[in-house]
Amino acid sequence: MSQPIVDGTVASGFEPVRQALRMIASAEEGLDAQLAIYHRGQQVVDLWTGPSVTPDTLLGVYSVSKGAAHLVAALLVQDGVLDLDERVSHYWPEFGVEGKADLTLRELLAHRSGLVGSYRGFTVDELSDERYVAEQLATQRPYWRPGAAFGYHALLIAALSGEVIRRVTGRTVQELFAERIARPYGIDFHLGLPEALDERFLPSQPPRPTPEQLAALAAAATGPDSIPGIAFNRHAPGNPDVWELPNLPVVRRKGPASFGGVASARALAKMYAAAIGPIDGNGPLLSPETARTFAQVQSIGYDLVTRGHLAFAVGFHATAEYYPLLGEGTFGHSGVGGQQAFADPRHELSFGYVRRRLAVQSAAVEDVGRLIAAAVEAIRGM
Repeated sequence: MSQPIVDGTVASGFEPVRQALRMIASAEEGLDAQLAIYHRGQQVVDLWTGPSVTPDTLLGVYSVSKGAAHLVAALLVQDGVLDLDERVSHYWPEFGVEGKADLTLRELLAHRSGLVGSYRGFTVDELSDERYVAEQLATQRPYWRPGAAFGYHALLIAALSGEVIRRVTGRTVQELFAERIARPYGIDFHLGLPEALDERFLPSQPPRPTPEQLAALAAAATGPDSIPGIAFNRHAPGNPDVWELPNLPVVRRKGPASFGGVASARALAKMYAAAIGPIDGNGPLLSPETARTFAQVQSIGYDLVTRGHLAFAVGFHATAEYYPLLGEGTFGHSGVGGQQAFADPRHELSFGYVRRRLAVQSAAVEDVGRLIAAAVEAIRGM
């Protein structure tokens, strides 16, 4: 196989990042991917590789969308509009039934509510309608006592937090993200992609697991009516695979903020650069105190949904718990199959990586780890 072409530019000292991406592309024929990195408010890496992708291509970013949604929540806490230690039922009275009355907003954002899915499941149209999802879950009994444990609310967390935001502001997360973050900072991230931009969207592709990976996945499989099955909506008739979701027009148009975002790597890195520092003449979105608050670990250990070890901050992943080369206080969110975005205030680093064909999770983590190691090495070398 010929050496893959990695187009784009890197700043002086960041050449190892290009080499790391080339190694990943060498191991996976036809990989379409983008990588962008900011350091101290300046873009230092702008790379893309593959037969179908360009620097302006938009891809489905899956759960990276949660980071966009919860930047909005962080701004509202910073503004004094929301209080993390206030009860969710204070903002959303219908929520305060079936043992949920005392759940705080902080606990909700740390995936501790137990509302990981509905009893009967959702159609794709229903799942894409966050108002409908919130209405259904408000009166439902949770799958564990709220606050007693945690589990990844993979498809629903931003419908729940978004309803709190709507009750307080009268606006949706999608509207507030566009008005306060995407448009003012020129960030090409869409929670609701206009039809006119569909020509830039590159449909996602399913993973191609090896026989060994297939065996491992089969060994770890759970039933559709288990907590993991319910959390990923596998008990719903006609439920599509997760990788298909951004390819569905209803998902792209409505932009459900748990999984429906569409963006480029440039947009992801720029969004997190704007979160922690000045960029393009604009001040940072978050104060250092707000960034520290939202980056602080809230839930760590055994996750009842993924059945593995996870670490959540306030609405974000505690990303340094997955990639220990990163600084304490790093916050961001991954997406299924290899999408990754975060801010590392200690290294003054922000990172965005997207790929068209989803990878098996273990391979995705390994690839992202290589890119992070190259970036941190470059910064330390400076």
